[in-house]
Amino acid sequence: MRLLSLLAICLLITSCTKPEPIHNTQSYVFGTLVEITIYGEPEEEAQELAGEIIRDFQALHNRLHAWRASEIKSLNNAFKRGSLPATIQPDIAAIISDATTLSIQSKDAFNPAIGNLINYWGFQNDEFKPIKIDDNKIKKLVANNPHMVDIVVKDGKASSQNPHVQLDLGGYAKGYALDNALQTLRKHGVRNALINIGGNIIALGKHGDKPWRVGIQHPRKPSAIATLDLDSGWAVGTSGDYQRYFMLKGKRYCHIIDPATGYPATGIQAVTVLIPPQTNAGTLSDVTSKPIFIANPNQRAKVAQEMGVENFLVIESDDKISISADMAKRIKWTDDATAKYVTQIQP
Repeated sequence: MRLLSLLAICLLITSCTKPEPIHNTQSYVFGTLVEITIYGEPEEEAQELAGEIIRDFQALHNRLHAWRASEIKSLNNAFKRGSLPATIQPDIAAIISDATTLSIQSKDAFNPAIGNLINYWGFQNDEFKPIKIDDNKIKKLVANNPHMVDIVVKDGKASSQNPHVQLDLGGYAKGYALDNALQTLRKHGVRNALINIGGNIIALGKHGDKPWRVGIQHPRKPSAIATLDLDSGWAVGTSGDYQRYFMLKGKRYCHIIDPATGYPATGIQAVTVLIPPQTNAGTLSDVTSKPIFIANPNQRAKVAQEMGVENFLVIESDDKISISADMAKRIKWTDDATAKYVTQIQP
C-alpha cells in the first residue's frame, strides 16, 4: 500500500511539472534569415531580450553597409578621394584591426578591401543578376592591389594611401554579430540559447539535457546533409555557392571572390567549419571558411591549418565530400549511404 502511495505521488508530481519554456524569434538582417532561440527563461523576458539582439543586429548592419549610407560607406568615400584621415568609432577601428590580422593570416584570401571587385560582380545589390564579364576590367581591378594593410588606423582616424581600397565586411559582420549577441545573453544571465544568422550559428548552454543540434545545409537540396551537436560556446559556419550567386551560360558564379584572380571561386559547393569556444568564435566561423573555399583542392588542409581550423567539411562541385579527422568524429550524416563516399582529409 505504501509503495502504491509513493508511486501515485511521483506520478502526480511528474504530471504537474511544466516543460521548460522555449522562445523563438525570427527576423531578416544582414540580407539573410536570423533566428534566436532562448531556452528556460520566462517568455516575456526572452522576447524582450531577443528583440534587443535583433535591434543590435540591425544597427550593426546599418553601420557596416558597403553600398548604402553608413559609416563604412563614408570611410570608403574618404579612401577614394584620398582625403584627410576620417574619424571612426572605436569599435570600427577594432573591427578593421581584427579583419586586417585575419587577412594577413589568410595570406589575403580573406580580403575585405576588395569592395570594388565585389561591386563589379554585382554582389553589392539586393538581387543578383548576370553581368557582362570583362576580363580586362577584372585584371585592372586586381592590379590595383587593395589590401587591408593599406589602411592606417591611428588616434581614432583611418586613412589609406591606396584609393582603390573599398571595405566590404560581408564576410565578417555576421560572425562578429554572433560574438556580440553571445556577450549580451551572458550579461543578462541567460544560460541556454542558440543564435543562427544565415547558417552562422553559435550555442550557449544546452537544449534541456542535450546539446543543441544543428543541421548542415545540403548545397543542392532543401534539406540537411548532416547534423552536428553544438556544445556551449562552439560556433559553426558555412560558405557556399548556393545562396548568393547568378547563372550565366550554364555556369554558376558565386559571391565568394578570389582576390588573387578577381573571379568567383569555382569547383566547390560548400565549406563548413566548426570553431571551439573562444572570445571570437563567431567571427572565426564566418571568416575562416572563405580561405578554405578559395584554396586549391590539394591545399585545403594546409589552409585550414594556417587558419587554425581543425574541424571542417568540404563539398566539391562534383558532389565529392571530404572531411577532417576531427570533424568526422562529430558529424552525423542524415543518409547513412553518404558516409560511404566521404574521404577523410589527411593533415
